Amino acid sequence: MLNTEGQTHLSSPNDLDNFWMPFSANKAFKKDPQLIVKSEGIWHYNHKGETILDGSSGLFCCPLGHTRKEIIDAVHQQMSTNDYVPPFQIGQPLSFEFANVLSRILPEHINHTFFVNSGSESVDTAIKIASAYHWSQGDHQRTRWVSRSRAYHGVNIGGLSLSGMARNRMQFPTTMPNVSHMRHTWTEECRFQPGQPSKGKDLADDLEIIAETYGGHTIAACFVEPIAGSTGVLVPPVGYLEKLRQICDHHGILLVFDEVITGFGRTGQPFASQSFNVTPDILTMAKALTNAAIPMGAVAVKDHIYDTITQKAGNGIDLFHGYTYSAHPAACAAGIATQQVFQKENLLKKAQDLIPIFSKAMHALEDIPAVSDIRSYGLVAGIDVIPDPRGAGIRGGALQAELFKKGLHVKFTADAAIVAPAFVYGEEDIDRLAGLLRETLSTVKV
Repeated sequence: MLNTEGQTHLSSPNDLDNFWMPFSANKAFKKDPQLIVKSEGIWHYNHKGETILDGSSGLFCCPLGHTRKEIIDAVHQQMSTNDYVPPFQIGQPLSFEFANVLSRILPEHINHTFFVNSGSESVDTAIKIASAYHWSQGDHQRTRWVSRSRAYHGVNIGGLSLSGMARNRMQFPTTMPNVSHMRHTWTEECRFQPGQPSKGKDLADDLEIIAETYGGHTIAACFVEPIAGSTGVLVPPVGYLEKLRQICDHHGILLVFDEVITGFGRTGQPFASQSFNVTPDILTMAKALTNAAIPMGAVAVKDHIYDTITQKAGNGIDLFHGYTYSAHPAACAAGIATQQVFQKENLLKKAQDLIPIFSKAMHALEDIPAVSDIRSYGLVAGIDVIPDPRGAGIRGGALQAELFKKGLHVKFTADAAIVAPAFVYGEEDIDRLAGLLRETLSTVKV
């Protein structure tokens, strides 16, 4: 029943029982499954033979489009040569090569990269690195952490503790202590504003208030997404990130940018920190790191952080942390190949050229009665839909399913559509994307 052109061995609905899907309504899905059996370029193909435009670059992680031959070939060659090397006390060349490639595009003075396997792992690794840095300096009192309301920093316990999305935490009451949350950056005044809101810089003063309340000397790090992505694309006000940087510097707090979504060109520069001209001390990344071909994440740190931790250890182990699959050879091969495609096809420039076309198309949807706000920066936009009176997320979930049936995949968080086209879109693809959104959102009765 679920087969198409030999793409799957599923022959009955019961074959769907054993896999527990993440972040999914499992019972509802298995009553009406939507299975992607093939992806190519900016298109998905489902088990019914239908074509679906990918409007969110997978989960914001496939800016090059799907099934890039260059990446597939690089992974195949590496797996045929050297499929696995234990990463503890033993090295393999591609991990060093990939770190060198990244150092050429990372912000200035951020030259040391620690490889992990996901964005969630990158955030928890950044927490540990920040702790290790302060410990190496004898600064043992820095045990407090700061994040933001509506933040998303992954699903591991450390990142979940930092996150400010209540529903993600509801089932898991045991989280990390000593976490304070600043306010998020969305206000009524910035409704329907493209780019950075002009007002809201002073929201950064929340960090100063937390420092005054608990003592700045007790705070290890402040974690922020330059653009809060998974909550619905909250763009920082002009001067906000700069003010956070100043407050962190004043109190000796490490500033951590979670660039899992914003990294690798989504904002028009390799990293959002370069778009906003604010350099963090630690930067997390994943998703587009390998164009999602192989799971991988990474944490990059300023030179003085790496030097402080390694010098303290002398010739011994300097960071008691790592994963069995850290810097997996196949993942490194995928990452290097991804960067080669970026360079060969000048995709950063293509993304920059696409930004004004995308922004105009998204903000043109403002006249739809059900749309309550549109926010955008670079090649990512959040479109808020007026919630169903029965509760948050009901309308968003129904719209995501309806868009999929009409031939468009867009990720929804509650009642916010998060649109993030691949950099290989053309203008006609943006028109198709916007047209399907308009057609579907216009049917909502409010």
